[in-house]
Amino acid sequence: MLIYLAAEAGETEHNPIIPLWQELVLGSIAFALICFVLMKFVFPRMEQTFRARVDAIEGGIKRAEEAQAEANQLLEQYRAQLAEARTEAARIRDEARADAEGIRQDVLAKAREESDRIIAAGNDQLNAQRESILRQLRTEVGTLAVDLASRIVGESLADEARSRGTVDRFISELDTTGPSAGRRR
Repeated sequence: MLIYLAAEAGETEHNPIIPLWQELVLGSIAFALICFVLMKFVFPRMEQTFRARVDAIEGGIKRAEEAQAEANQLLEQYRAQLAEARTEAARIRDEARADAEGIRQDVLAKAREESDRIIAAGNDQLNAQRESILRQLRTEVGTLAVDLASRIVGESLADEARSRGTVDRFISELDTTGPSAGRRR
């Protein structure tokens, strides 16, 4: 029916549904030209851009994996160094404790030696003072004994030799009875 209508309208008018052959040729040439330009310039450029992006993404992933592997390696090195540092710190701490104990023992030994020396010096000094006091006491006791004996006997024991003999006898009797006998009385 379209054909019929087209025939009735006349040959002079153009049917908009059916294109003209010149338009078909011109459209085909333009289409071929656009396809040629796209295939020659645009598609290779797009392919190149696509490859560059793929390479960049794959390279980025590869670099990220390498960075991750390097980070893991550095982390393991850090952990090993940390463990080594802890071991070293424990060793140093143990050595310091041992040194401190040695120093403490040395100080205690020196203090004991000094204490023993001071005690020995004190004992020596005490013995010397005791001997000095005993000599003084013997002399005084001897003099008192001679005076007392002179009074008891009623005669003067002024003679030096006699008084010395009497004092010596008295002192020797005191020595034989000892200090414990004198304390019991």
